[in-house]
Amino acid sequence: MAAPLTVSAPAERNKGPILEVLRRVLPASGTVLEVASGTGQHVVHFAQALPALEWLPSEPDAARRAIVAARVAQASLANVRAPIALDASALPWPLEATLDAVLAINLIHIAPWPVAQALVAGAAEYLRKEPSSVLVLYGPYRQGGQHTADSNAAFNASLRAENPAWGVRDLEALTELAAAHGFGPPEIVAMPANNLTVVFRRARGLGKPA
Repeated sequence: MAAPLTVSAPAERNKGPILEVLRRVLPASGTVLEVASGTGQHVVHFAQALPALEWLPSEPDAARRAIVAARVAQASLANVRAPIALDASALPWPLEATLDAVLAINLIHIAPWPVAQALVAGAAEYLRKEPSSVLVLYGPYRQGGQHTADSNAAFNASLRAENPAWGVRDLEALTELAAAHGFGPPEIVAMPANNLTVVFRRARGLGKPA
C-alpha cells in the first residue's frame, strides 16, 4: 500500500477560493505553469475543475516533484504533465514552448525579492503575447506601505526572524516590477485570511512570439 501523501492544511482551505478566481481569469484553453507546486493539492484541484487547460506543475526539489507526481497519478488526470524541475530564480526556465498562464501561490513572501523579480521576468519571457495571457499570484501583501491585518504583520515578523530576506511584499513594488516587464495594472481580489489574488495581464507585446 502506498504511503499517505503529504497534505497541506492551508492548501486545502484556499484551493476552493483560488479556483473561483481562476475560473474567471484564466484563458479557456492553453497551458498553465504552476511555479512551486508544493504538495500538488492545488494543481490537482484546478485540473479536475478546468479540464480544457493543460497544467504544468513544477518544483526545484526532487522529493516534492515525486509527491506531486504521485498525487496526479492517484487522481488519474490526463491534463496534468509530469512536474518539471524549475527554480523560478534561475533564468532561462527549462521550457520549450510558450505559456498561456503562470500561477504562483504563496511563493514570493517565503523567498528573497530576487525570486519575485525572476518570476515576473520569466512570465514576461514565456507567456504568449496575448491580452488573455496572465500571471496570477496569491498570498499576503502590504498596501500603501501598511499591512492589511495585524495577523499579516505578525506573519511578516516571523518570516523575517527566520530569514531576513523573506517577508510580505509591497503590492506597489510588485506592480512597478510587473509594469517594467510589460504587464498592465493588476486586478486585485480580496481572499479569505487576509490574502490577495493579484492578476497581471499583458499590456504590450514582450516575450517569445506566439
